[in-house]
Amino acid sequence: MRAMMITTTEKLTEVCNRFAQLPFITLDTEFIREKTYWPVLCLIQIASKEEAYCIDPLSEGIDLTPLFGLLQNENVVKVFHAARQDLEIFYHLMGKIPTPLFDTQVAAMVCGFGESVSYQQLVQELTNTAIDKSMRYTDWSKRPLTDKQTAYALHDVTHLVNVYEKILERLSNNGREEWLVEEMAVLSNPETYEVSNDKAWMRIKCHLTNARQIHVFARICEWREKTAKLKNRPRRHIMKDDTIQELAVAHPISSEQMELLRSLPNGFSKSAYGMELIDVISTAMTEEVQKYEAPEKRKGLTNSQKNIGELVRLLLAVVSDNLGVAPKIIAGTDDIVDVVVGRSGSKTMRGWRYDIFGRYVEALKEGKLSFSYDPKCRRVKINDLS
Repeated sequence: MRAMMITTTEKLTEVCNRFAQLPFITLDTEFIREKTYWPVLCLIQIASKEEAYCIDPLSEGIDLTPLFGLLQNENVVKVFHAARQDLEIFYHLMGKIPTPLFDTQVAAMVCGFGESVSYQQLVQELTNTAIDKSMRYTDWSKRPLTDKQTAYALHDVTHLVNVYEKILERLSNNGREEWLVEEMAVLSNPETYEVSNDKAWMRIKCHLTNARQIHVFARICEWREKTAKLKNRPRRHIMKDDTIQELAVAHPISSEQMELLRSLPNGFSKSAYGMELIDVISTAMTEEVQKYEAPEKRKGLTNSQKNIGELVRLLLAVVSDNLGVAPKIIAGTDDIVDVVVGRSGSKTMRGWRYDIFGRYVEALKEGKLSFSYDPKCRRVKINDLS
């Protein structure tokens, strides 16, 4: 397999035109974001069965437009492993999501490899090849890159070719291609990568129950998100999550009140951020309190609901074990809470998830289902009592 570093628009155009004729390509990125809000793209790896290239987006004068065109080519499947962060980068650069998509990590969960299986594990199990991950802490923004660094980066896409083909074969054999449709749709949805300033608070565990405090909390989170984007700095560099909650509870509306808080450094109230926050909090304290839906899911369950939840978790574990599929692909924690409290719209109660799990949940809640241990096969069995 030929490998090369692409540093010019001309070479990139040539390769993209050639790759546009293929049924699929594999991709990965290297980036840094420790000191910025937006990830800084440092390297793009791309491969086919015959060729593999590193694209240097930091090369002077290079135009990534040919690559963006390839990523939007509907005839070429774009294969990633654990695609979310890569897709976030491309969405920020292009304003669009690469399409069509295939994520081998998601597909691996459907094929019995457990939750969030690593690329290294998947390559080892499917191709019997060990990958050296000793350079995963490389600063990819530094130039020039060594041959060893380039070879290391390319491993993330060259082995992915074989992994993709073997995963496709397994999906075909077990007839579970449809199970991936919804997951890939989530990855392809721009809303997955957009964090609206006014919804930024939903990213943080909110331990507050007072409606006014939650409203102030949400407004401060909105301010932090807007500021982090504007300054291109990580959210935590603007303000830590715990500090936001303390501010929401104390809701200081003057410099004197703000100076009393332990989580803020001396003199913060007189800084630009401090004065902005006093305005934000003062306004939030006089506004009509908004209705925030998310905290409902975080409220504690009754003892009876907790017991039902444990049974549903057991049911999920048994179903996933019997089918050889990761539990996460069927239902997550919020999904279990949804079915326990009878909240409508749960994904577990429709489509293929209903067929393999949701109908059993209904039977369980109606007292028409039980569990038993089969010593012969050493597995817990589901007994339909209806």
